[in-house]
Amino acid sequence: MYWYLKVIRDNYANFSGRARRKEYWMFVLVQLIIVILVMLYASLVDDFFGTPVVGSILGFYFLGTLIPWLALNVRRLHDIGKSGGYLFVNFIPIIGRIWYIVLVATEGTYGPNKFGPDPKDDYEDDIDDIGAIEE
Repeated sequence: MYWYLKVIRDNYANFSGRARRKEYWMFVLVQLIIVILVMLYASLVDDFFGTPVVGSILGFYFLGTLIPWLALNVRRLHDIGKSGGYLFVNFIPIIGRIWYIVLVATEGTYGPNKFGPDPKDDYEDDIDDIGAIEE
């Protein structure tokens, strides 16, 4: 949940910088869980009250998370040294989506690149700082 909230709160519309694989995939996982829970809740409400609410609830949720989702994808592409324009690979039928999944699953470039410093280094520095405080 930390990674999901980090994307929503700290990097809502931040299209610059880099995002780790862990940040990306944890956000995807929480998004999937939320969508499943909303669909279950909406189907129960629909069965109980007889009113269709699935589309409206999911629609508002997707509109609310569209900007952070796009920003996260651009930052994930930056981590592997690609520009945000590679998002358009998704528009190529079948092959494009597979190619994009391979891109976001690829390990980021080690050290700084033209899009910013290595996010793994920042995270490891935070852990070192916490360890120094505890000692």
